[in-house]
Amino acid sequence: MTGFLTLLKKEVLRFWKVLLQTVAAPILTALLYLLIFSHVLEAHVQVYPGVGYTAFLMPGLIMMSLLQNAFANASSSLIQSKITGNIVFILLPPISHLEFFSAYLIASMLRGLAVGFGVMVVGMLFTPLPMAHPAWVLTYALLSGAAFGAIGILAGIWADKFDHLSGVQNFVIMPLTFLSGVFYSIHSLPVFWQTVSHFNPVFYMIDGFRYGFFGMADVSPWQGLAAVLPCTLVLAGAAWWMIRSGYKLRH
Repeated sequence: MTGFLTLLKKEVLRFWKVLLQTVAAPILTALLYLLIFSHVLEAHVQVYPGVGYTAFLMPGLIMMSLLQNAFANASSSLIQSKITGNIVFILLPPISHLEFFSAYLIASMLRGLAVGFGVMVVGMLFTPLPMAHPAWVLTYALLSGAAFGAIGILAGIWADKFDHLSGVQNFVIMPLTFLSGVFYSIHSLPVFWQTVSHFNPVFYMIDGFRYGFFGMADVSPWQGLAAVLPCTLVLAGAAWWMIRSGYKLRH
């Protein structure tokens, strides 16, 4: 396990040594969303009975920050290593494909969880946040972080330059997260867009995560789990296969 632990430590230290950029900045961004949307809509919107809009918004912002930063960690690390050429120092040692994959995935999950926890702590200064089902909160946080960490690995290996990575961020990650019920309940949408939302796996991630706090959601948490778990396994399997095949890693 020496190779795995060393690579994991390297990936964790990579974001830990620049916490202001990798953790504090995303927390500040989420706080700005919270202040703006809660100030405008708190008195006008109540999605669940007895739950204020600010409280409703908090789990969505936590999960959105977790997902975006889990993706960013693996993708940015891999593209930087490929561009600078130091990826060779990871490929040469006797590290198995599973160790390679696991180290990058777990480090991405840790960064996502660190940012998500920070957003939750700061947000609770503005509104109390109950936790009706902690097990569901943890389950969805781990599965969702793993799914987007795997997407980060896939994008980091596929991309040849930072422009490619920006394309994935702008045209895949951002639409999936912003159009998933972070700021609203899908029941407020027209029927057509409600149907479209059910094909977005991030909707189930956020909805199930929100259920863990309030015990209320747009769909059953079990239905969400049935959508999120296979999605996570498929993405993780694809990322592991790409590492194993050496695609764009061994030239």
